[in-house]
Amino acid sequence: MDQLKAMRVFARVIDEGSFAGAARALDLAPAVVTRLVAELEEHLGARLLNRTTRRLALTEVGEAYLERCRRVLMELEDAQALVQSATHEARGHVRVLVPPAIAVHQLAKHLARFHQQYPHVTIELHSPGPVTQIDEAFDISILSTKEPLQGDFVARRLARTEVILCAAPEFLQRRGRPQHPQELPQFDVLVPPMAIQQRGIVFMRRGQDGAPDERIEGECRRGVLTTGHNDTNYAAALHGLGIAALPSFMIEDALMEHALERVLPQWRLQSYDIWAAMPSRKFVPARTRVFLDFLVSIFGGQDHDPWLEAAGCATR
Repeated sequence: MDQLKAMRVFARVIDEGSFAGAARALDLAPAVVTRLVAELEEHLGARLLNRTTRRLALTEVGEAYLERCRRVLMELEDAQALVQSATHEARGHVRVLVPPAIAVHQLAKHLARFHQQYPHVTIELHSPGPVTQIDEAFDISILSTKEPLQGDFVARRLARTEVILCAAPEFLQRRGRPQHPQELPQFDVLVPPMAIQQRGIVFMRRGQDGAPDERIEGECRRGVLTTGHNDTNYAAALHGLGIAALPSFMIEDALMEHALERVLPQWRLQSYDIWAAMPSRKFVPARTRVFLDFLVSIFGGQDHDPWLEAAGCATR
């Protein structure tokens, strides 16, 4: 038995939550994954996992073994990174945890350029949902947060994004353009439920971050569509259903192509920072380092919104 391989497979089974998920991630047959974990348990003389038809659960000894297993694998990665840093060649696999909207609307369109620069580096994206804290099972976690980051990890700012109001020009020509948040009750507004407070109140801020704070409570009547799925609101706004509240990184292309128009350009709902973070490590593999540097280069790495600036509609 290749014990290191079995340890990697065991850790991946836990990360993916299933044998089948680990098999897909590792490009192995499910039977091979099952066999390697079984051989590892036999070699150790202990059960690491309790298996049922619906879920996997670590045993007490399995949980302790997984923690030490990760340390061994990380030390091995550090050793490999040490050698790679000496050769200055980036190659290998980078696992990235990223919110779905950033993966779809930003990362995907830049990966071809990264592949041209680093043809020996492969990227594996995981996008299960919002990411608000680092996951040590991944080489890089892309986080979105309103609060300063705290913890034992290395983080680099990618950009700041503002959540703004936008709509299709055809909708605005038909219904008119609001000049103040107090006019919003006259319009169908596609705002995620979590952005609206009780009694249909949404808070909006005037001007850029750092300016004297001016906040107003704007009332929004329930629109013809209510959903917390941003991509659905995005598609509905493109097709003229109403005024949508969306993060700037999602709508950059639509704003530049004039498929969407910013509404109330002096006002924003909120803003939050986007970071790329990785576990603190003695040696960072060249493949991880070059991808992190690439992320900073494409997003700018500054405390401002590059997408609204690129579209020519930064908050006034």
